[in-house]
Amino acid sequence: MASRGSLEQGIGWFYDLLTGDEDARVCKDIPDNACNDQPRNFFAYLIANLLNKISDELVSARLTLPWIFSLLGVPASFIAFLVPIREAGVLLPQLLVAASIRALKRRKIVWLLGAGLSAAMLLLMALIAWQTNGTLAGWLLIGVLVLYSLARGLCSVSAKDVLGKTVSKSRRGRLMGYSAALAGIATIGIGYILQDDYISQTDMSVLLVFMVSAALLWVFATITFATIAEPAGATAGGGNAIVEAFYSLRLLRDDKPFQYYVISRILLLSVALVVPFYVILIQQHMTSQLSLLGWLIITNGLANSLSAPIIGKFADRNSRAVMSGAALLAGVVGLITWFGSTYQSSESMSTLAVVTLFFLITLAHGAVRLGRKVYLVDMATADNRAQYVAVSNTVIGVAMLFGGGIGVIADIFNVQTAILILSIIALLASFFILRLPDVSE
Repeated sequence: MASRGSLEQGIGWFYDLLTGDEDARVCKDIPDNACNDQPRNFFAYLIANLLNKISDELVSARLTLPWIFSLLGVPASFIAFLVPIREAGVLLPQLLVAASIRALKRRKIVWLLGAGLSAAMLLLMALIAWQTNGTLAGWLLIGVLVLYSLARGLCSVSAKDVLGKTVSKSRRGRLMGYSAALAGIATIGIGYILQDDYISQTDMSVLLVFMVSAALLWVFATITFATIAEPAGATAGGGNAIVEAFYSLRLLRDDKPFQYYVISRILLLSVALVVPFYVILIQQHMTSQLSLLGWLIITNGLANSLSAPIIGKFADRNSRAVMSGAALLAGVVGLITWFGSTYQSSESMSTLAVVTLFFLITLAHGAVRLGRKVYLVDMATADNRAQYVAVSNTVIGVAMLFGGGIGVIADIFNVQTAILILSIIALLASFFILRLPDVSE
């Protein structure tokens, strides 16, 4: 008992150190019975979130999976579906799932189920990549990716609800910021591994190890998340899934602040959709494909590790400003990229300049993700948080599928035109977000 008490004291001391000020133990917007467990829950959520973020980087649909598909000889037409399936598969089913989740007093069991299924699907993907190739590998991997995305959707729709009941306002952004920063540091290490000359001989083996490691990280995340002490929540609305789904859609009509938030998220998709086009530009300026993958992973890790804690702290104070500022940065960087790549020859653009632009757009993308997550959790209440998450994610999933059509523009015109269009939309998002109410206090 004494050792347990010492452990709790140590966790409390470290929590006070990380959260900073004299208001560190304040319990805003969470049940009173969750207040004493907040330090332990803070770190359990932090570690679990960190582990699944690292897992996501190991099997990134924007970077790692396309490389695996290419090495397996999968037709390029399959690769175009990776990001839409990965994102929309997570988002689209959530509206139906949310009604069932609301019937549960404690929602972390849904996260645990999704995490376990995610680990299983990643192991299956590794097995397929090891035993098959070509078109067969493409079909099988795409099919399993759909299942993996659905499992990730269970985690997504339940995670914010658990966070909202266990970690108070003004601490959530910091939590996610620390998680993103630590994941960024780990990502840099992953990129460094790919810089080794030996990888050129064993690249497929290393990527298979990445996939298995990603699955194991989900297992460890499951064990950690299970330790969260989640108080019982409201169960209103936990009826027939389809009926409740259509009822929840009324939020888009009746809840004006939520309506503006969803419109903002749709416009902010421009920041997420533009990132692969930067990858294409970088491919035009670097010769080694393996070093390219490594440099992109390192750059992504640096952007997250250097900025996430600061952005998280700002998001706690004003998540609306973080979203608007990130969209503005993405728009300006996009215009600079369009101008430079259109009116200068490929030879005149240095690798350093192109990678710097990728760093900045990755920074903007991370800030958008963190800002919108904190804003949604702070805007919602314990009674409607699951509905807010499910409705917004479902709408964004549909928009993501349509947004994938920007690739047609890139094919008809060029990559620069796609970047220009998405950058203009990002600038519009920056100004539209200012119409949202401030929910940080």
